[in-house]
Amino acid sequence: MIALAADHGGFALKEEVKAYLEEKKIAYKDFGSFDGASCDYADMAAPACDAVVAGECEKALLFCGTGIGISMAANKIKGIRAACCSDYFSAKYTRLHNDANALCMGGRVIGPGLAIELVDVFLTTDFEGGRHARRIGKIAELENR
Repeated sequence: MIALAADHGGFALKEEVKAYLEEKKIAYKDFGSFDGASCDYADMAAPACDAVVAGECEKALLFCGTGIGISMAANKIKGIRAACCSDYFSAKYTRLHNDANALCMGGRVIGPGLAIELVDVFLTTDFEGGRHARRIGKIAELENR
């Protein structure tokens, strides 16, 4: 199960990604927004990220105008490792090396074709572990400071 959330700036891109997930028969839960009305990215990120932390969803796909604001909000939630990505390499390696569990994208930055490529590589790339696990542990330690 994949958690989806977007503010008004990322709403249209979320809808494009949602259609892709439906086409690929990938289960998701949409935490909103459900239209293009103005809303705050922090309010949208929280319930989707809470679902990931609680184990109800495996990963989150989050959208705002740039992807940056919603990633900043998501990263305030203990247990979330959100990455704002606008290129294939970053989306792949944030899974391989950083074990990111939330991918953030900007609806005003990238188009649906690229977003779908990023979602695909993010959802299909496994964490490499090894030396990277130690580094992820250090990130988790920072959450307790």
